Formats: sequence, structure tokens, C-alpha cells
Amino acid sequence: MKIAFLYIAEAYQCYHGAAVALELASRPGVEVDLFYNDPETPRHHERIRKAYNGPKLKIERLKRSPLTKFLQGLKIFGMWKKLVLRANWRMLNGYDVVITVENTVAPLKSMGMTRPKMVYMPHGYGDRAVGFLPRVAVFDLVLPAGQKTADRMMDAGVLKPENYVCTGYVKMETAARLSRAEGRLFRNDRPIVLYNPHKAPGMESWSRFIEPLLKAFAEQDEFNLIVAPHVKMFRRRSARLRRQWEARSTDTILIDLGSDRSLDNSYTDVADIYVGDISSQVYEFLAKPRPCLFLNAHGIDWKEDPNFRFWHLGDVIDDPAQLMPAIGAARERHALYRDTQEALSAYTLGDRSPGAVRRAADAILDRFGHEAEPA
Repeated sequence: MKIAFLYIAEAYQCYHGAAVALELASRPGVEVDLFYNDPETPRHHERIRKAYNGPKLKIERLKRSPLTKFLQGLKIFGMWKKLVLRANWRMLNGYDVVITVENTVAPLKSMGMTRPKMVYMPHGYGDRAVGFLPRVAVFDLVLPAGQKTADRMMDAGVLKPENYVCTGYVKMETAARLSRAEGRLFRNDRPIVLYNPHKAPGMESWSRFIEPLLKAFAEQDEFNLIVAPHVKMFRRRSARLRRQWEARSTDTILIDLGSDRSLDNSYTDVADIYVGDISSQVYEFLAKPRPCLFLNAHGIDWKEDPNFRFWHLGDVIDDPAQLMPAIGAARERHALYRDTQEALSAYTLGDRSPGAVRRAADAILDRFGHEAEPA
């Protein structure tokens, strides 16, 4: 059985899927090849492979036309995924199964790819509608972590009950394998606040809250602060700008715009209080229920909107002047939200017993292992 594991976007996708690729490759009669778009991917995959002591796999960069190479070189315009897919669908058509952690590869079928079964392992488990788009219906098998994602997909009419298996959250199992950075993040034992903003226009909090947040934390002596935005926020920005921001770190404020620790759950594990807007990483934080605070920077009418369901897991503020009072009260007010956090995180993350990686591999082979045919 020949499987192509496809990383069409940034290297953070390795943390959601690499362990499953390694597990599949260890099974008899299974050949797994990795294809990537982001040149940083091989390093992250190797980090995970070593953590699992897994087999070395063939890993190749996806073919790109001269135009695509030029456009990607500009960086600010993104990964140009459709152009990359168009240059590679014929090659991928030689496989029995194509596995991806991003639903943007759905156009492969309309481009002409007919042979492989397509498997989608969602890489984020937030509540925004972007996770439940019509293109999900293209996939032959979907492997969400928990029942919440499956239910939302079925409610949206893009998933049939027979086409999914809940496996538990692969990334959390992978993160537990990776060695944490040695030493302490801070020189003191103050509680740690994690600010984890997203980049989505019309919902992001960075533009309105980051400067008041840094100023307020510089003027207090009760908390440490980690600023770790979604990795895509600064990926297309200049190295000079990223250095300027990270240089504003102090003994009690750590600004990290994309290191390994911002990808492998190091910060969601160590933080005592979560502050954010619409990043799905809040559910990684809530694997252990703790206080949360959400920033409504754009006056969103969110209370009855299922796309903001997680904003019911902590206080929501809309004024930077409320930041420090709300953070100061978060631990005491956590009792108001703990039961809801536990219920919704279980619904979202699914089975948290050991074996998410094995369950994902089993689901793929149980469904398609007998369907391999000569190319």
C-alpha cells in the first residue's frame, strides 16, 4: 500500500501528522512518502521522528513551476497552494491514499486526481466555521480528535456518519514525546500568563491590545508574560521586524514569534492563565482546565454565535483598560467556568488515553488497507 503524506502549508503541520506517518510506515506492507511545501518542514519532521525513534522516510519538496517559485519567494503573498497542487496532482495520482492535515488540498480531485482515497486529519479544533467548509465533503475519511468537530461537520452537511472516526488529539501525544527546553523560562516563580493571538482580520486582538498589554505587564510585579502569536502572524513579515519585536523581551516578558516552543505545546503546558482571541490553541491549553480570558477587539456579537463557543470558557473583555483587572481576577473566577471547560474540552479533544497516533493509523488501514491496487 502506497501512502502520500502531504504537507501543503507551513511546517507546524508536522506536529499534527508526522507521528501518524511514522506509525503507518512501521506497519507491514505500507510505504509512506512525505511531500512538503514549506522548506522548514524537514527539520520539524526530523525532530518528531527522533522523538519517536521512527523509521526514516522519503521526504521531498513538492514540484513548483518557475512562476510559483517566484511568487513564493515574495513571501508576503503566501504558499500559493493551488498552484503547487496543480503541479503535483499527476504524481500524487500514483498513490493509494493521500493524507493531509489541511482541507485546502480538496481541489486535487477537481484537478484530475482520481485514484487515491483522500484522508483529512484536521489540524485545529476551534469553533470557527472555517473548519466546516463544503470542501470537507471531498474527503473519503475524516479523522477528527473529538466528537465536536464531527458533529459540526455533519450539521454543516459536509460529513456522513460512516466517513469519520474520532481518534483523540495526535498533536498532544506528539508534544508529550518532545523534550522541553532545559531550564526555566523566567528567573522567578510568578504565575505565567500566555497571550496567544490569532491573525484573522476582523477578529484579531493584536493591533488593539498588544501595546497596552506590554505596558501593563512592564508596570506590575505579580505575573510573567509569554507573548506567542499564531505562527502565521509573523511568518510573512521581515526577519528584521521579528527581531525588533523579540528584542522587547525582558526578565518577565518573553516574546516568541515562531520558535519550536511556540509549536510544540511548551507554552500551553506551562502557562497558568490563557489570554487570546480566536486561536484553537485554547483547547490545547484546556487539556488541563485553567483560567482563560478572551479579547473582543472588534465588538463582535458573539454570545449566540457557535463560532465563538469557546468564549463561554472565561471572561470576555473589549477594552484594554480592563486587561489587568480581568487577569488579576481570572484565578478566582475560574470556578465559574471549570465545569464548562472540562465538558467542552472533552467534547473537542476526544479520547485522551494513550494511543491517538495508533488509533489514527488503524482507522486508515482498516478503511483502505484492502483497496490497494497496481498503479
